[in-house]
Amino acid sequence: MLHKGLFVLGHQLGDPHFYSYYKLLQKNQWKKHKDLVIEQEKKLRTALHFSYENVPYYTKLFHRLNLKPTDIRTTADLEKLPILNKGIIKQHWEEFKPLGLKKIKYEERMTSGSSGTPFPYRLSRHDRFSGAAHLYRGWGYGGYELGDRMVFLAGTALATGTGSTLSKKVYETVRNIRMLSSWGMGEQEMRKYTAVINSCKPLFIRGYASSIFFFAKWIEENTIPIHHPEVIFTATEKLYPPMREKISRVFNCDVLDGYGAYDGSITANECTEHTGFHIDTERSLMEVVDERGNQIQEGEGKILATSLCNSAMSFIRYDTGDVGNILSESDTCACGRGYRLLKELIGRSSDILITPDGKYVQGWYLAMTVQEFWKDQVKEFQVVQETPEKIIYNVVPEKHFDERLLEKIQQNMHERGFHWEIELRIVDEIERTRSGKYRFIINKIPTGRV
Repeated sequence: MLHKGLFVLGHQLGDPHFYSYYKLLQKNQWKKHKDLVIEQEKKLRTALHFSYENVPYYTKLFHRLNLKPTDIRTTADLEKLPILNKGIIKQHWEEFKPLGLKKIKYEERMTSGSSGTPFPYRLSRHDRFSGAAHLYRGWGYGGYELGDRMVFLAGTALATGTGSTLSKKVYETVRNIRMLSSWGMGEQEMRKYTAVINSCKPLFIRGYASSIFFFAKWIEENTIPIHHPEVIFTATEKLYPPMREKISRVFNCDVLDGYGAYDGSITANECTEHTGFHIDTERSLMEVVDERGNQIQEGEGKILATSLCNSAMSFIRYDTGDVGNILSESDTCACGRGYRLLKELIGRSSDILITPDGKYVQGWYLAMTVQEFWKDQVKEFQVVQETPEKIIYNVVPEKHFDERLLEKIQQNMHERGFHWEIELRIVDEIERTRSGKYRFIINKIPTGRV
């Protein structure tokens, strides 16, 4: 109870509406989907009216399209508006500043830069703490309760390792967490992390999918005893099936994935049924669209975000750069929650590769060839595409690495109809992003996936 009290107090000081909103979310998860949509579209109309009245870019856009906010009342009506992207926002940065911005409590944020240059945006304090409430509700799908002991293994995207030593200690104490950095995870660091986890015995662990995967791989290879948490939550990166299997086996617990596009306020979380990601409706609106920008009700497409609560910066039909597979409205989860389901996060558009003849291929398939042919001969690896004709394997090898197996990989690709030239590059390390993330797949072709 002490930990929960400190946890709630710390959040209430940031936003006095935090706890009441969190309790509302707890009730909302059991509402019927149609009722959630009614409430969501009411918030949508309010957000559109605010943007029209206060954000110069949207005032001009509505006038140019000869539209009024009242012309858009439902999710389907959003198709009347064009898709927003980072380029447009950068070009019209000043016009995206709402009237009265100085009176709004907000902070300036940067995306992690996983797909390129970090992108600046503003996040209102209210939306920030609303996002925290959604996060904790999502962890609750795995049994988490406010104030439960947790270990973080991540970088700046999950707010780890920032601030002074004193502020970090206060942060950890109030939230009952220990923060471990994903930067520089060498032998010494991982032995230290093992000692921390075995000592504090967290109920839950959360972190970058790649960081926890490499940690699990190291634990297994070195036969290190490790505390078994109740659940591990992964976030911010694509969690591939082999990664989930390895993490679950080594830590002997369930692994639940989460999805968040923080610049668009979208959140979605997996529950223990593993049916898909439950898409939150209270803070944002997600669309999945085809190559022409038309909404699809089932299948694979680009994920667009419309923020419903961020008064410091309006995101309407914002292209997150992510690709997802949405289930039909009739596909429900056995857990009984009323939210629609994202079957899976395919990844970022830059995670999908293109063949010389124009076909699209999941990048993870190529990454799996490394696991299949080199197995325990590789410490780390990365697949990079710079042209449709060529694929580069960056490999940090073990001592017994056999380069000759590249010929078999090339042959395997050709047998499957993927006629790339494959180049092997032996490197000392795989460079992380600014936030400490590890990217298995990088597609540098400007046209991207969709």
